[in-house]
Amino acid sequence: MNRKFAGRTARDLARSIEEAVHAGTLQPGAPLPPIRQLAVSSRLSPVTVAAAYRRLHSRGIVVGQGRRGTWVRPNPASPGLPADQRAAAEGLIDLATGNPDPDLLPPLAPALASVSAGPHLYGEPPLNGRVVTFAAGEFAADGVPADYVTVVSGALDGVERLFREHLRPGDRVAVEDPSVPALLDLIGGSGFHAVPVQIDGDGPRPDSLSAAIARGVRSIVITPRAQNPTGAVISKARATELARVLKGHGDVLVIENDPGGPVAGAPYETVSHTLTRWAVVRSVSKFLGPDLRLAVVAGDELTLARVQGRQSLGVRWVSHVLQELALALWSDPSSGRRLAQAADVYSARRRALLDALVRAGVGADSRSGFNVWIPVREETSAVQQLAACGWAVAAGERFRIRSGPAIRVTTASLPINRAAQLAADIAAAVRPSATASA
Repeated sequence: MNRKFAGRTARDLARSIEEAVHAGTLQPGAPLPPIRQLAVSSRLSPVTVAAAYRRLHSRGIVVGQGRRGTWVRPNPASPGLPADQRAAAEGLIDLATGNPDPDLLPPLAPALASVSAGPHLYGEPPLNGRVVTFAAGEFAADGVPADYVTVVSGALDGVERLFREHLRPGDRVAVEDPSVPALLDLIGGSGFHAVPVQIDGDGPRPDSLSAAIARGVRSIVITPRAQNPTGAVISKARATELARVLKGHGDVLVIENDPGGPVAGAPYETVSHTLTRWAVVRSVSKFLGPDLRLAVVAGDELTLARVQGRQSLGVRWVSHVLQELALALWSDPSSGRRLAQAADVYSARRRALLDALVRAGVGADSRSGFNVWIPVREETSAVQQLAACGWAVAAGERFRIRSGPAIRVTTASLPINRAAQLAADIAAAVRPSATASA
């Protein structure tokens, strides 16, 4: 390691390394020098170097595992856009970025016209009472206690605020494996340790969740339906099993993330109604539009009070214009029919690909949402072969902690009449070639 890191204090040394990461001279996955080695080369004490590494870890720049060393995170906290969130290459059919079908989102123009044109000023209540009442009704219809409800700027903002009020850097967070990359990045970027929980078609496996709790996790994030990337759905029986595992762990914050909401294509089964510390985060991104950046959160009184208290010190409130717009779109008399139709279309497109994959001899399962998770032997070659056929799909590496290699295919905008061709191309891409097997 020939790189020179400057600084006479832990803060300066950490800044020097962080600048190298953001400048690209220190690449993701690159190892950092052992503490004692860097202490000698930089003429600092090992205590100072260790403190610098702790700063970098809490900033989401590096990851370390004791004697195994310290290295730059695969996706360090950075202003750049992660690769899995970038637009598909020109000429490819985009089945990679996870977007909803724009044609199935409600039109904005009529709703915008209904939003109050009057100014909103300091001193007004931060929450729109009608939004809270409507959201509480939606939660209650799904069996989620809704005595306390608040509004945040999207699902990840809500999860981050919940983490901030319950965790400290170095705490462990149980998360489904595989899981959405943005959540894994948030956990690592906040200085927490992700503890993988195995899942199947019915959601998190109780034995794996129990093992994670035994490792001392302070929070658990689960997805009752439309799990990204697998499409898993927590069944009623599984919800009962999970609630039994969670019983007696009142100091663990359980967060239910509901990304699909009314277009998930599956009923909602909550595990939170018997818990002490809990929250359910429901984003409007998938059914009203990603640019609204709004989510509603139900939870226990103390947890939501902490979130609202911290919110009042910083961002103060979520734009009243956005709150009114989301309410207008969501509560419109025609909204229920539109969302039900969208859910049916999304389910039909997902089902068309699954059926075609079965006929093509490819194993895959997805019970809700926009995505199909397909195990493969080698992700990069499968993605490249499908790109050569005109399809952009996501490699599974960014979604996985310990689970096996796979690709994620987003079916939200997939024409049903193209499903058979896509399945045939996937089958050709995931099967070992005759040459390779010879």
